Amino acid sequence: MTIQTLPRVPAEIRGLIRSGEYGGVTGSLAPGYVQANLVILPKAQAFDFLLFCQRNPRPCPLLEAMEPGQFEPRLTSPQADIRTDVPRYRVFRDGQMTEEVTSIEHLWRDDLVTFLLGCSFTFESAMVDAGIPLWHWETGKNVSMYVTNMDTVPAGAFSGPMVVSMRPIHHKQVVRAVQVTSRFPGAHGAPVHIGSPERIGVGDINSPDYGDPSGFKENQVPVFWACGVTPQAVALQSKPPFMITHAPGHMFITDMKDTDLAAL
Repeated sequence: MTIQTLPRVPAEIRGLIRSGEYGGVTGSLAPGYVQANLVILPKAQAFDFLLFCQRNPRPCPLLEAMEPGQFEPRLTSPQADIRTDVPRYRVFRDGQMTEEVTSIEHLWRDDLVTFLLGCSFTFESAMVDAGIPLWHWETGKNVSMYVTNMDTVPAGAFSGPMVVSMRPIHHKQVVRAVQVTSRFPGAHGAPVHIGSPERIGVGDINSPDYGDPSGFKENQVPVFWACGVTPQAVALQSKPPFMITHAPGHMFITDMKDTDLAAL
């Protein structure tokens, strides 16, 4: 099953993910609907992470925080199941990624608290509608993501570097890209850096830490946005005893419309 043949309705896509019929990246899927990063932690660490999100709204814009043990995201996607409706999950134990799975039903506990965070895939439909081409949409690849030298603001047990996503943008369209994405503060908002990757600690633009290398065309410059993969880099540094996230690029597709997050 290819991206081109997938349905466009979030609930139908989640059904295919739940049944194992689709397990790929979600960029360009369900255009017009909000996609979300996923973080699941035991209740004992949940307040610290909530505080971390409050102090770091650019990489971690909070869409929904669920009750302990609750696996239905009732605010953003009623009747969905957070344990099965993400294409691929990552499991961290004591700061090490120990496995990557397609369901976390076997790992579920009554003390687990789920956080859904805004994702830059949300504003990509608006970028395309504005005439800004996106390489990973055109190729079906994953967006490029990098660990930077920009620190997040620590909160309780959590600290670490910010991760960014990068999109090659024609230099004449950079201002337009800033304008379009600035309207989505709940999905990381405006870029955090433009050009000069080395200034944010990116040594080789062609070797992302997550995702696929991007194809640059003539007169394109790298534009970087804060990224919801940041908690995964934070997990490696802060070493929480147990943490579940999405695999980079494999997001939870909500029932929320992009326009629900757009500023006027």
